[in-house]
Amino acid sequence: MINKEQIQEKLTQVIYPGFTKNIMDFGFVKEIIIQNNTVSIHLDIPSSAEEIEDQLREEISKRLSFLGEFQTEISVTKPKMPRETSSHGKNVLPNIQNFVMVSSGKGGVGKSTTTVNLAIALAQQGKRVGLLDADIYGPNIPRMMGIEGKQPVFLGKTIKPILAHNIKVMSIGSLVERGASLIWKGAMVTQAIEQMLEDIEWGTLDVLLFDMPPGTGDAQLALAQSLPVTSGVCVTTPQKVALDDTIRSMDMFTQLHIPIAGIVENMSGFICPDSGKEYDIFGKGTTQPLADNYNTEVLGEIPIEPAIREGGDSGLPITVLAPNCETSKRYQEIASKLWEKLLAVNEEGGVNNEVIQPTIF
Repeated sequence: MINKEQIQEKLTQVIYPGFTKNIMDFGFVKEIIIQNNTVSIHLDIPSSAEEIEDQLREEISKRLSFLGEFQTEISVTKPKMPRETSSHGKNVLPNIQNFVMVSSGKGGVGKSTTTVNLAIALAQQGKRVGLLDADIYGPNIPRMMGIEGKQPVFLGKTIKPILAHNIKVMSIGSLVERGASLIWKGAMVTQAIEQMLEDIEWGTLDVLLFDMPPGTGDAQLALAQSLPVTSGVCVTTPQKVALDDTIRSMDMFTQLHIPIAGIVENMSGFICPDSGKEYDIFGKGTTQPLADNYNTEVLGEIPIEPAIREGGDSGLPITVLAPNCETSKRYQEIASKLWEKLLAVNEEGGVNNEVIQPTIF
């Protein structure tokens, strides 16, 4: 008779498609039941793609066949196919299930740092992730992802994204000379966004994150018109001067009919590297009233920590550099909440972000 430990050992040999990690380590195997001559296995995977499910069924059956003759039943829970809703943009990338616009009302609040670490956290949780640096005027993603100086591969009229930390990455910073200033008018920004969407060979992804320019301008409008954006994430800091601009960013999502997944409060407290004690030097928790006003939530509070700066400068974001530190754990929690929001949007259309009433912060 076979036992549960033998089955688990075989399942550790089943690699999740597109990754180097197996389905047991990802935690995708939710239940194993042995009854009489039948083994029932229940999986919960993050992809709605039929080919992923088919590959897993075939590989599991093959691995378990080495344990003897018995009946195998495999059930799979997976997300529903994405709905063509949200910003009502045409979908020029039908092989990508979810689109997330990470935005901020002003610069300098840690939007790119948040986007990079959210992308890595999602990939560490088993999602197939892409990252597009849509910040035309200040493309920081190449340095943060450790791909500065690397050139993408041109495949005729299309471009293959650069792979970094198991994420497909593309940035305008990888396509122009380093340090070159882009003095572009609105129409040129719109065209650049559209070309980066249509000319990149993204392949099949569970989620594509966009690091947007600060503010509410041409890039945001171009993206909303080109894709059915699944959800938006706002990044801010606790100061009132930042919250004033965050209101405009939240209003932009509302005007473009993009469900708001939530707010990330960055620089929320400071973790002293010597003692590990946290100090609220810039304030903390000030974004909750704003979240309440837009019927959304604060996805997480990210403290100031020296390793965040070190990771961003070295091309090893903190979720890679120090995956077990407090900040990395918070990014993991935010990524999990964001994924649940995306599932909610695809399940029933959403997240209701109707503004309750005007509020002055």
